[in-house]
Amino acid sequence: MQQVINFIYAAVLAGTPLLFGTLGEILTEKVGNLNLGVEGMMFMGAAVGFACGYYTDSALLAVLGGFAAGALGGLIYAFLTVTLKANQNVTGLTLTIFGVGFGNMLGDYIMRHSPGNAAFVSEKVKAAFAKLNVPGISDLPFAGKLFFQYNVLVYLAIAIAILMYIFLQKTQAGLNLRAVGENPAAADAVSVPVTRYKYLAICVGGGISGLGGVYVSMTTTGGTWVYNCVNGLGWIAVALVIFAAWSPAKAIVGSYVFGGLSVLRHYVVLEIPVAIYAMLPFAATIVVLLVTSVRQSREKLQPKGCGINYDREER
Repeated sequence: MQQVINFIYAAVLAGTPLLFGTLGEILTEKVGNLNLGVEGMMFMGAAVGFACGYYTDSALLAVLGGFAAGALGGLIYAFLTVTLKANQNVTGLTLTIFGVGFGNMLGDYIMRHSPGNAAFVSEKVKAAFAKLNVPGISDLPFAGKLFFQYNVLVYLAIAIAILMYIFLQKTQAGLNLRAVGENPAAADAVSVPVTRYKYLAICVGGGISGLGGVYVSMTTTGGTWVYNCVNGLGWIAVALVIFAAWSPAKAIVGSYVFGGLSVLRHYVVLEIPVAIYAMLPFAATIVVLLVTSVRQSREKLQPKGCGINYDREER
């Protein structure tokens, strides 16, 4: 039983950066924009968040810096696709190339100017991202580890997912945002500010994806800069949007399932090469795309306006 609990615990930790990336992309696609630059925005968040934590010795500034970097990536994407009407797929791919290059460049700069060419944040910052320890609760049998021993970013990701679900389903602003993604011309006709909604959703979505990068550089790598640390998580997040049927609530489950696949080799020992374990999340991504493309239902379809630039003059 303890082995099962340890596996679930590890799956949640491994799935949290995927949850951040998935939530950011869900918000972006809900407003009608397909942003394939999640990987790039996560890299930007990882590098800038690490730099803020490294130079300022502040965990809060690391989180805010990572969010701002991801939001900046979203802003670049929004300007090119919403204002200049650039192709969304090409722009997203370009953002990924830019973000990965920028992140690795900034990380390499920090390492070259660090003692021993190894960059890591202070113990103070590491402690801020360590697992919580609530006296009398965290040590409870089974439930303590399953619910009360994660780091603060895990709880932040779950909170964002819940708040996003409430916002999209229960508020007028969320209804307007979904209307923009489904039919921007109709939303515009009833005086919904389409451009404003797109910019805000894309930038906030980029910022949330950037938090996934902060998680990687502060928690997954233990506060040490590792070259190419995001390593494809952004692409899995894009596929998880489909797996979750564009639902923030389902994204929680999907992210943890894929997180479990990424740590499976530590808990299920089979006589197979380690490389097969490493490719499981990506193989599962392909399966998800194939299954969802065959078994499409109306309520699980992508927003109708997604991937199509809206031009008000063509109404």
